[in-house]
Amino acid sequence: MQSKFTIIIIALLCGAIVVAGCTSTPPSPSVTTPGSVSPAGTGTTVNPSGASLTTVPTDIVPGSNQVTVDVGVKDYLGNIEVIYQGGMGQIHVKKITAKITRADGQTKTALLENKKGFSVELEGTKQTDRVEVWVDMDNGETYKINDVLREYRTR
Repeated sequence: MQSKFTIIIIALLCGAIVVAGCTSTPPSPSVTTPGSVSPAGTGTTVNPSGASLTTVPTDIVPGSNQVTVDVGVKDYLGNIEVIYQGGMGQIHVKKITAKITRADGQTKTALLENKKGFSVELEGTKQTDRVEVWVDMDNGETYKINDVLREYRTR
């Protein structure tokens, strides 16, 4: 009788430990709204020209206006693909702007169309570059939904 009681208590404790581990909130992906800075894309890098490539927290977008823009990894030439994935707020989007701040201090801006799957390729460097994405809504609000650093992958 005593051993059955001990086994039941141990089983309940193990179950409680498993459930407690599963209730933590998962980290937010870097490329979705309301958005947060990705773990791989956080930090500060000072480029040779002296300009700082510092990411800042992104805006919290209301649920009815949420959209997703993915910022890809660099390819072998240093280019970064930015892809519009749509979302609940797609009907409210007026303009989507992606800006790259290159390691050499140059900045370039590209507009994405409000079509799911539309993409642009930003010309980066073979160093660390910063990519920011803003979404302008029909109510006049502008939200920064991505602000990430992308490092050039070496072998």
